[in-house]
Amino acid sequence: GLCCPGRDPSCLGTGWRPDGSYGPCYCDQACEHTLDCCHDYARACPVMPCVVSQWSVWSGCAEPCKTTYRVRRRHVIQEPRNGGEVCPPLEERAGCVEYWTQQGTECKQYLIPALITTGGFGKARKKRAADDGNERVGYCVEFQIVAITPACLHSHHSYTHWMQYLREGHTVCVECQHPALDSKSLHCYGDGSGSKKNQLLHWQAVGNPQCRGTWKRIRQLDTCSCPSVHSFLFI
Repeated sequence: GLCCPGRDPSCLGTGWRPDGSYGPCYCDQACEHTLDCCHDYARACPVMPCVVSQWSVWSGCAEPCKTTYRVRRRHVIQEPRNGGEVCPPLEERAGCVEYWTQQGTECKQYLIPALITTGGFGKARKKRAADDGNERVGYCVEFQIVAITPACLHSHHSYTHWMQYLREGHTVCVECQHPALDSKSLHCYGDGSGSKKNQLLHWQAVGNPQCRGTWKRIRQLDTCSCPSVHSFLFI
């Protein structure tokens, strides 16, 4: 009737051992390794692994308007016994950014990832804006690309072919024009305004969500002067 956790020399009985000999035999978990268990140890002290609950839902971000983390947890339903499998981690964290404060106000521009597409759509967009009477003066922002996911190089569709020209270390120009130009803030989302010097900012290519990366804002200009393969648009 003894089932003792860990290594416990006092957890002792007298009886038959698995090797057929008769004498002192042990009922602690260590007997499985030292081979001096009582003959009925496996039946009397069956292995019981740890059992945990399902994960909880993810929490909100730890802090709004900041790159931080969110948490999910689970709890132990049954502790392991008799050498059963130990419990897995009970908490997981994942990177997280929330763009709105708890009061419902919008966070700073530089926290919002920029959505970009090829600058080849710019002429059609300007013409459509002029026809609608909504043409407003935009601007251009120069960035230096720091990191790119490999998925950008595997964009083989005609509408994603431009992503293959993205290269780490290159300077690119991204134009902010109607309708991406917000009428209240007079900025495009993700343009990096308000960011610190050399701060890493995030971008994502429209048409292939796996094509994304980071860049650093260099400066804002009234007009773009980058080669066409390095010119893009905010969405």
